[in-house]
Amino acid sequence: MHPLSTQRLAPVPSASANHQRALLPPSPLLLRPRTTNTRSSSSARSAPRAISPVTPTTAATDDPDAGTHSDKWAEFAARVSGEWDGFGADFTVAGEPVELPANVVPDAYREWGVQVLDWQTQCPTLADPAAPGALHYRLVRLLPTVGCEADAATVHTSHQRHASSATAFAYAGEGGSYVATWPKGPAAVLEVEHCICHPDNAEVRVRLVQTVALAKDAARLRGLKVFSEQWYGPYRNGDQLGGCALRESAFAAGERLAASAVAGQWESTSRSSGALDPVTGKLAGLEPDHEPRRTARDGAGGVTLLPKQLWSSLKVSGDGDVVCEVGWLLGHGSAVTSTCVLSRDGDVKVNIAALLPFSGN
Repeated sequence: MHPLSTQRLAPVPSASANHQRALLPPSPLLLRPRTTNTRSSSSARSAPRAISPVTPTTAATDDPDAGTHSDKWAEFAARVSGEWDGFGADFTVAGEPVELPANVVPDAYREWGVQVLDWQTQCPTLADPAAPGALHYRLVRLLPTVGCEADAATVHTSHQRHASSATAFAYAGEGGSYVATWPKGPAAVLEVEHCICHPDNAEVRVRLVQTVALAKDAARLRGLKVFSEQWYGPYRNGDQLGGCALRESAFAAGERLAASAVAGQWESTSRSSGALDPVTGKLAGLEPDHEPRRTARDGAGGVTLLPKQLWSSLKVSGDGDVVCEVGWLLGHGSAVTSTCVLSRDGDVKVNIAALLPFSGN
């Protein structure tokens, strides 16, 4: 297993003072109360409840920096744990949204000639602050309903994931962002999950999942999943449905990001991890680097342009590494990116998760 690294991207020195972001985590925002038949909202995050007993826990005991690592994990656990609700959609490698299966769409939509492209989703997430690596979440897709029928919401699928099943997992303590690679089936196929919290509001995030097929002669992107989510309160294992109180909205049919917004010279500072956890063999916390990085993007060639000001790209470098990148344009010439570099045999060579915006020239 190769070392993991990650980037925290910041504005170039020439940016105006209004674009400078502090390196401290944003304070949680007050949440609006939810309507009847929804979860209780909270004005601030509380400590996560006990981790699920089926989630393995690991912690290094012979590492002199174990206390520091535990503190960073505890901070990450407090940020990532909770009830995340929103919408999700599948996209082709060309950026076209995939329509939901006909058997889950109410007849009224077909009668009206309306395509249904988005799932309403829940993602209850829990990380044990005392056990680095002990994290699990449950992705729930709800059957679409006609009108505001929160009481009629029905679970279509419920899929659990544990960090112990990931082939690599890198996280940022203060923001709640992470990058993970998950095996998918017996073939050399991975799902690369990029979870990026908004740098100005840690209770708003996007998750982009790239399905990547690796082979000796080629690597290709098979498809994309995009989730736009907000934090609604402490972890309760999805015991109630968000219904019409959701502040997120369906997005798959929205306008896609323009290629010109991605192209240009970009500069950033970075965060990286030079070594994997000696016990788990895959868990990595992220530390600031000291040298800025410059990146040139032409906005074409393997770039998939998506709604919500998002993009995805997959490229093969000169030495054969597969570079999986996603980005989130925040406006005013700044963006945040997450990159995972894979070797051809599926090992993770580098993880890069951008937590603060960077500016383009």
